[in-house]
Amino acid sequence: MNIKKLILAQFDNQEQVTNTEIVQKTGKTRGWVNRMFQELVEEGKLLRLGNTKGSFYVLANKESVRVAKEQILKFRRVFKNVELKEDSVLQEIKHETGIFFDLTNNILHILEYSFTEMLNNAIDHSQSEKIIVEMERTTSDIFFKITDIGIGIFNNIKEKKNLPDVMVAIGNLLKGKTTTDPARHTGEGIFFTSRIADNFIIQSFGKKIFFHNILEDVFVEDSKDFQGTEIFFIISLDSKKDLKSLFDKYTDTATETYAFNTSEVIVKLFQFGDNMISRSQAKRVMEGMEKFENITLDFKDVHTVGQGFADEIFRVWQNEYPNVKIDYKNANENITFMLKRAKGEV
Repeated sequence: MNIKKLILAQFDNQEQVTNTEIVQKTGKTRGWVNRMFQELVEEGKLLRLGNTKGSFYVLANKESVRVAKEQILKFRRVFKNVELKEDSVLQEIKHETGIFFDLTNNILHILEYSFTEMLNNAIDHSQSEKIIVEMERTTSDIFFKITDIGIGIFNNIKEKKNLPDVMVAIGNLLKGKTTTDPARHTGEGIFFTSRIADNFIIQSFGKKIFFHNILEDVFVEDSKDFQGTEIFFIISLDSKKDLKSLFDKYTDTATETYAFNTSEVIVKLFQFGDNMISRSQAKRVMEGMEKFENITLDFKDVHTVGQGFADEIFRVWQNEYPNVKIDYKNANENITFMLKRAKGEV
């Protein structure tokens, strides 16, 4: 019996063939049949798609491959974090699925940037032996999830930067340019990825950050005691967002240096209760912000600020770093009065 001819004959009536089908037809061992499939792959006649348990073979021509991949819109794989490369994983997803078929250029570039940045963070920082990668395309959007069982992103920042608690670490992470490995990372990945997504979630050891960009809101809540870090990213297939516009908003395009020189601080993440009253809170808000040239303080959901808080930022800190421009937004009438008073405008 010529097994290879029998395999090829199966494609007269079907587009995909599995190892199990041929084992059942011939009574040969799985290993023997698998070797025949492998020879056909090496001869350029077939192509293997899918993961180990769900793998199948198609004829090695563009039409057959595309038809098969169009049906594969989910990817999940557990990778050992040993010499793992984010670009290789991305290519594996593109090779095995139709998730990236016919995407508009802006969505394609957003996905490539965000996915590789987040996976690289897990590879380099998590200290996790394994990393789980998931991606799925629906009729309306694409999402990916990257999960590790490592040290935890918030704990890592807290310990490496000697910060007082996890909430301060979260606040610092969201400023941008926060990294525990400055020789290899700029700290920009999460800052830009969290802003380009429709929704972006980071969960780690009892805390979860939600970026609801459609609603223009960010908040932190307690979550299950999840070991490691889980990143979730989703974007609509018809989104009009693009990376260039985002980068232009926060980088220096006027001098063509394209340095990451602008940041926003979500003030409510540093408050106790609803108010910002102390100089110590102000110091936490402004920690590390001297690395930027332009800063916007977002006072959404903050009800009151104290004289000491306002003075520490707009007089003490500003005098120390006079070349940094500080702006603010979403401040209510009372907060605006206190800030202008500290700036000497009233």
